[in-house]
Amino acid sequence: MSRARRKIFWGTGLIILGLTLMALYTYSRVSGPVWNPRALLGEGERDHIAGYVCTIQDEQGRIISQVGRRVSVNDEIITADGNHYRVVRVEGNTARARFLGLDRDLLAYNEFYSQMTVPVSRVARTTQPVGIYHTHSDESYVPSDGSEAIPFHGGIYQVGQSLVDRLQKKGTRVDYDKTPHDPHDDNAYYRSRRTAANLMKNNPIALFDVHRDGIPDPGYYRKNISQEDVAQTRLVIGRENPRMQANLDFAKRLMSYANSVHKPIVKEIFMGQGNYNQDLMPTAVLIEAGTHTNTREEAERGIALLADAVPVILGITAPAPPGAPKPVTDRTAATPGSWNALAWIIILTVLGSGAFLVISAGGWDRASARLAHFFGREFASFLGPRRERKALDASEKATVPGKRDPDASEADRDHLSRIRQD
Repeated sequence: MSRARRKIFWGTGLIILGLTLMALYTYSRVSGPVWNPRALLGEGERDHIAGYVCTIQDEQGRIISQVGRRVSVNDEIITADGNHYRVVRVEGNTARARFLGLDRDLLAYNEFYSQMTVPVSRVARTTQPVGIYHTHSDESYVPSDGSEAIPFHGGIYQVGQSLVDRLQKKGTRVDYDKTPHDPHDDNAYYRSRRTAANLMKNNPIALFDVHRDGIPDPGYYRKNISQEDVAQTRLVIGRENPRMQANLDFAKRLMSYANSVHKPIVKEIFMGQGNYNQDLMPTAVLIEAGTHTNTREEAERGIALLADAVPVILGITAPAPPGAPKPVTDRTAATPGSWNALAWIIILTVLGSGAFLVISAGGWDRASARLAHFFGREFASFLGPRRERKALDASEKATVPGKRDPDASEADRDHLSRIRQD
């Protein structure tokens, strides 16, 4: 293959690669989760493993949290009191987390919602539904269901129905998709992606994926709230997701208001290594309702209490009171991080184009010279047309018999020649 053909081959390949990456990004916004390098290793969001427990401790050895999932460095936790931690080391089933300080946003929400009184209203202010589904459709509760997992018919469906019933009682429209996504493996979220995308067709105002945890201790989630034994909930946000900041803000508001009404129904917010299909919209959250050793009835009562906060936070059945933060569903609200993935695609495309230029020019020095010549010529044409016109007129005057323009020097003639060549 000749040198010229190799340049064409590599240049065309790099351009095609850039265009392909941009097309895949556009397609994945609806049909597939954002690109995750762990997918190349066959690893998915491995969570809710019945009987498994990872204990997360602070730097003094105090227990912060227990979860039935794989914990990774850089996972984060925000407690109901606003304490913010980040995992810095994982050794077996124990993770160490560093205290990052108090989360100022959550503290502000806690202060506001603790003093807020919301008008009672059963008239829905929007026709947008809340979408609900279950990625792990086998998840069950041992004391009530007899097993931690019932393929395709887990007790989690009754917990989801409790959430549906409470929302509908509050005047909220609900789309509940009961499509199963078994088996409970690393690819379950890829299978549930289609269900979540189908729910998105109805323009939902929020999207909830309902699960239960898998730690063995039922007392970790069991609380007595309003004279009833209930299972607390945990809100989970995927941090490998361009909408992560928007999802997190929604979760903070939800936890803050729910706990102001039924304290402490939400235990914490966990930001884990994963996507959880939350890139689909800024108000997507994964809910864990108790653990497999709680009774299903405890989980049903707990998630019903959480449901009381949903219409208020989304502004479905009550107007925002004076001084309230801008609703997360406001179309003018920003969704931080939405452009991160696209920015990386653009960077890769620019790098590919630069590599093509270097290859085609035969080296970095020649490529730099070409760029300098190109931009110098283009900016001269854009910024100085009147100067060039003046130089052209002066040169033309110099060619009129009997007249001599003192400015029509040899440099002017060279400049005129370059203009005509361009």
